[in-house]
Amino acid sequence: MISAQAWADTRRLWDYHQMGHTPRPCSVAIGLGSHDLGVAETAVDLYKRGMAPLLVFTGSTSPTTRERMPRGEAVHYRERALELGVPDSAVLVEPRARNTGENIRFSRELLEDAGVDVSSVLLISKPYEERRAYATVRKLWPSVEIVSASTPMTLDEYVDSIGDARLVIDMLVGALQRLLIYPEQGFMISQPVPDDAREAYERLCHAGFTSRLLATNRPSA
Repeated sequence: MISAQAWADTRRLWDYHQMGHTPRPCSVAIGLGSHDLGVAETAVDLYKRGMAPLLVFTGSTSPTTRERMPRGEAVHYRERALELGVPDSAVLVEPRARNTGENIRFSRELLEDAGVDVSSVLLISKPYEERRAYATVRKLWPSVEIVSASTPMTLDEYVDSIGDARLVIDMLVGALQRLLIYPEQGFMISQPVPDDAREAYERLCHAGFTSRLLATNRPSA
């Protein structure tokens, strides 16, 4: 049973993780690989709305995607985009990245090699990864403007799509931990974390939603 307090804390983290940007036309859209094929579908929707002339899908496989996406996350994303009517010429694939930092570094290299002039990036991720992805790009590619995007959906809709409420809460908690510790490790820029979001994170940790936490820097019980 998940308590009313835990749900309230989860909603606070859900709201915090999203950047609230309004999509606008950018030089390129980059879809970050994951288990969520909805990232590719959202990228296609934005492409068809004229928000980017070119899509880059980036991602290899991970323990959570290897079975579902055996050819690699970026490859499956590309296949979905082509199914939805995006021309092959408008899709680039970066198939090596295994984390967010590599997603950005390898995509940047791919675009430079292709001679694409990039001044702005429409960055498409899972809803709860918007802020983490934004902070990573700002660290690794500071010369470009970033517009964050994800599939428009509520927390309840996302939980229904995953089918495991506890796992979703664990993922939100894990994403917040990384926002707290990764800046010191040089992986992203620092983001202000409001007191109420930090307190929600700590309560959820103490309530046992910890499966996605890194072993170091866990809040003490």
